[in-house]
Amino acid sequence: MATDAGHPGRTNEDFAGAVTSAMVLVDGAGGIAGAEKVCHHGVAWYATRLGGALLGTLSDDRPLRDVLADSIERITDEHRDTCDVAHPNSPYAAVAMLRFSDRLVEYLVLGDAVAVVGSAGATPRVVRDPREAVIARSFETRLAGVPEGSDEYRLLLRELRARRNSPGGFWVAKDDPRVVDEAITGSRPVDEATVGALLSNGASRIVDIFGLTDWAGLLHLLDTDGPGAAIRRVRETEVREDVATDDATILYRSCTRAQLGADRR
Repeated sequence: MATDAGHPGRTNEDFAGAVTSAMVLVDGAGGIAGAEKVCHHGVAWYATRLGGALLGTLSDDRPLRDVLADSIERITDEHRDTCDVAHPNSPYAAVAMLRFSDRLVEYLVLGDAVAVVGSAGATPRVVRDPREAVIARSFETRLAGVPEGSDEYRLLLRELRARRNSPGGFWVAKDDPRVVDEAITGSRPVDEATVGALLSNGASRIVDIFGLTDWAGLLHLLDTDGPGAAIRRVRETEVREDVATDDATILYRSCTRAQLGADRR
């Protein structure tokens, strides 16, 4: 795994972790000006606590949605009495998980993180939810030319935040465990998923924004050069094309069925 903060001087708000049979990525968000008045813990705290809770329970055989719902509720309860957890400016996060057994590789994605599973020589399964990106692009068009900090600008941002965790909008981990109903879940037979990767949206731009490779090519790059090399290519392209940076995180795993079975034992 590799991670790189997108903003010098600011805390990396991505969390990445793994246990023997699972990998977790949590891409924290919500750290706008004044958010500390809503939640004094901050985005990095939320992402780290949620990621740790997920890792602690992924060894269970419960459905991934149930694991995520319980973790959201647990972390929300940890700061419900001191923070306004339901406020639109309180921390939230995209989540991606892979869980391995000797038969299946299970996946879950909530928000704009990405999971990729595949095998050598085959087209990989790319698991992603485009709703946030589609909605954000529509607001970028409306925000173009609007002075930052103006009343109109603040109204548009408030409207965008209102689309979060609401019908017709996009869905992320925050304070309500019922959002897991909107998560994308599924599984692949282990023979069809001998490699797996999780990427925050700051890293997935190597494919979906910059087009430096396709998803199969990305898995090959991760296997040969590692996640750090992929993130460096993202950073080089951001500089060359004058694109704003973001925290970038990648986890990658390659294994055989025999290894998976041994892991579960």
